[in-house]
Amino acid sequence: MTILFISDLHLGATYPEISDCLFQFLEEEAPKADALYVLGDLFEYWIGDDDLTPLHQAVIDAFNALSRKGVPIYFIHGNRDFMIGKAFAKSAGITLLPEHHVIDLYGKPTLIMHGDTLCIQDESYQRYRKKVHNPVLQFFYRLLPLSLRRKIGDKIRQKSEQKKEQKTCDAILDVDKNEVIRLMLDAGVTQLIHGHTHRPDIHKVPLKDKEGLRIVLGDWYQEGAVLVCSATENSLENRPFKTRI
Repeated sequence: MTILFISDLHLGATYPEISDCLFQFLEEEAPKADALYVLGDLFEYWIGDDDLTPLHQAVIDAFNALSRKGVPIYFIHGNRDFMIGKAFAKSAGITLLPEHHVIDLYGKPTLIMHGDTLCIQDESYQRYRKKVHNPVLQFFYRLLPLSLRRKIGDKIRQKSEQKKEQKTCDAILDVDKNEVIRLMLDAGVTQLIHGHTHRPDIHKVPLKDKEGLRIVLGDWYQEGAVLVCSATENSLENRPFKTRI
């Protein structure tokens, strides 16, 4: 019995090998799990559920096939695919969760999220995030023609990469430790799982009179990265998943 967590695949036409790795993972390993959680940035960017490219449709079909095998799939939006909506979720057979969500992970309450809300020292990004998550702005954005949204999406992605190159300080790009503690205490948990930073690791977190854990998921640029939680072994382990050639 296992529960699987993945994030930061950044699927797109540029990296077809990542898509192939995901499809193999969904066909071979995921069907054995009790549940699969996707913690954001499944896609490089998402401009609307009506943007059904061949890749997008293939991903929808693959998730739907897993769902029909009886494996529940849960999704939390990332900073690249926060526009994923109910139409995508219904077609793919997944359940959308709020940006911060507490689950019962085999008896242990665990806070899960994408992780971008933890990087509060990146003030320019947090200002941008507040704007693009405005429901009114999103409503009018969805009314724009698909071709225009694609152009806007490309420009935003290019600017994001440029800003990332300019931010050389690890403290800015990584999570704020005090914010981690605050959110875990507010949620009443001793365990947090997130992605976003592309720095897979397991960190100890001081929580008043307790010690908590912060588990960071890896990206999929070199190989598939899967967090496996086992009920029988009562363990958490970041494992690679490699495409068989």
